Amino acid sequence: MISLTDSQKIGMGLTGFGVFFLFFGMILFFDKALLAIGNILFVAGLSFVIGLERTFRFFFQKHKMKATSFFLGGVLVVLIGWPVVGMVLEIYGFFLLFRGFFPVVVGFIRRIPILGSLLNLPGISRPS
Repeated sequence: MISLTDSQKIGMGLTGFGVFFLFFGMILFFDKALLAIGNILFVAGLSFVIGLERTFRFFFQKHKMKATSFFLGGVLVVLIGWPVVGMVLEIYGFFLLFRGFFPVVVGFIRRIPILGSLLNLPGISRPS
């Protein structure tokens, strides 16, 4: 079993609440306040989980500057008060930032009993 420090446990909670508020804010027709709270909690939780220095190094690598500017710019636009435009920028930046992790996530999901069988359907799975 993976052992987590207290700050990592707090970070997991903050990140979870951040994702919840982001999802709930989008469900409620891009509510500015919920999206702003979700953004702040998500970024704070991420920095608690992996540490401030590693978070800074992750976001500000030279080859990820475009993705970081879209993601953090989207957060800023949401905080300013344009939630739809900000979320579009954030989602684009998120996919650019975390595209290296998607094959790992899909490989993990393929091992989950019900979801794995869905991902292995002919229209969804990629021919090897």
